[in-house]
Amino acid sequence: MFLAVSTFAVANDMSAEVEAAFLARPHLVDDAPGFLGMEVWRGVDQPRTFWLVTRWTNRESYEVWHRGHSYRESHLGIPKGLKLERGSARVHAVRRICR
Repeated sequence: MFLAVSTFAVANDMSAEVEAAFLARPHLVDDAPGFLGMEVWRGVDQPRTFWLVTRWTNRESYEVWHRGHSYRESHLGIPKGLKLERGSARVHAVRRICR
């Protein structure tokens, strides 16, 4: 299994809009080959920080999705005017070592 963990922090007062956008997401990734699931987390002590965790059968499946048209289309629901804290947006590639 392969995880892609994206983190970012909202710089302006739009955290609620970001949360709503995730709840209303178009589910385009759901049928991508190799996709196993997705979770979105929001900080309790840092409510402007979000973690997007996607699970894949392998890294190649994630990379194909990430380069594809549906990936770009899935981001059209990003709230207009959203600003992120400089340097906060990162993607971490993670693989399981043990269970």
